[in-house]
Amino acid sequence: MVLDMFKVGDLAVYPAQGVGIIEAIEKKEIMGNKQTFYIMKIMGNGMKIMIPTNSAKSVGLREVIKEKEISKVYDILKDKDITIDKQTWNKRYREYLEKIKTGSVYEIAKVLRDLLILKNDKNLSFGERKMMDTAKSLLIKEISVATKSDETKIEQDLKLIFTIQ
Repeated sequence: MVLDMFKVGDLAVYPAQGVGIIEAIEKKEIMGNKQTFYIMKIMGNGMKIMIPTNSAKSVGLREVIKEKEISKVYDILKDKDITIDKQTWNKRYREYLEKIKTGSVYEIAKVLRDLLILKNDKNLSFGERKMMDTAKSLLIKEISVATKSDETKIEQDLKLIFTIQ
C-alpha cells in the first residue's frame, strides 16, 4: 500500500495543466481492478482529473513550489545570456512541449524565457505564441499560489523582468 502523498484540500501541480486542488480521494473499480484516485480540479479552467494514487508520482503530480524556490525561477527568467538553437520552429516547439510536460516549474520558466527572447528576434509561429501564453499562465498561477499573491502582481513582476533587458 502506497502512502497517499496528498490529502483532500491540498494544492498540487499536474504537468501541463497547472495548479489544482485535491477535491476528493475515491476508490473506484475499473475493469475489475479496485484503485484509489485523487480527484483534482484544475484552478485555471475548472477541469477535473482523476489520477491513480499509485502512479501520481510517475505522472508528475507534485507539490506547489515553496516560496523560497521562487527566486530560482526568477533567476532562470533573468538569465538572458543563452543561445537559442536556430532549428526549425516545429522542432523547437516539440522540445518546448516536452519541457512543459515535465511539470517542472524550472523547465516551464526556461520555455517562457526562450520564447520571449526569440520573440525579440523574429515573429513566433502561432503554436509558439500559444505555448508562450501557456508557460506564462502556468508560472503566474503557481507563483501566485506559492506566494499567496494576486496573479496580476506576479504578471507585473514577470513583465518587469522582460522589459529591463
